[in-house]
Amino acid sequence: MMVSKKVCENGGEHVVLLPATNDDHGGVIVNIEEAMDAKLFVTLLRDSISAWRQQGKKGIWIKLPIGLVNLVEPTVKEGFRYHHAEPTYLMLVRWIPETTDTIPANASHRVGIGAIVLNDKRELLVVQEKSGKLKDLGVWKIPTGVVDEGENINEAAIREVKEETGIDAKFVEILAFRQAHKLFFKKSDLFFICMMQPLSSDITKQDLEIEAAQVNLG
Repeated sequence: MMVSKKVCENGGEHVVLLPATNDDHGGVIVNIEEAMDAKLFVTLLRDSISAWRQQGKKGIWIKLPIGLVNLVEPTVKEGFRYHHAEPTYLMLVRWIPETTDTIPANASHRVGIGAIVLNDKRELLVVQEKSGKLKDLGVWKIPTGVVDEGENINEAAIREVKEETGIDAKFVEILAFRQAHKLFFKKSDLFFICMMQPLSSDITKQDLEIEAAQVNLG
């Protein structure tokens, strides 16, 4: 593992800091990529925090890959808290000055879409779901889904319609949206209703999530 070094007065070197880059808000980001002993890590972390405090640093971010789970517990014991997790890593944070903690919260919203796909005959594309609250209720609904990271709303609407029904569709406009709170893992939710124009007519339902798909009179 690469670590920062400090030159001693006698000209020698010894390891004192974990590798870190400055963020844009007076803090540092530590990205641990290689395995290391937990005791050595704690020693380096304590020395680093001391140095960063003297430098006037504020928030400390430590990114731990999923393979370095052995470093999570000692990091928490040094005053860090969980900030967010992704499939490949866990991010922990700590505020070090004696001032108000201004580390931003984790992402607070999820974004979803509903697609109104209406053809020239005023027929509406609808589906029945295989899972969820509407399972086995015989309820027909418009195709819906969650917007992926880095995906635009119009792109998500086109993708979800294609995935659920096999229909190619053109995004026309956003008709409405609503905001709700404390839903998926207690996060807030933004849901956009999109008007779509079908570009094909042959329905091929998605077997994994969709029980049935068809067009009904609008």
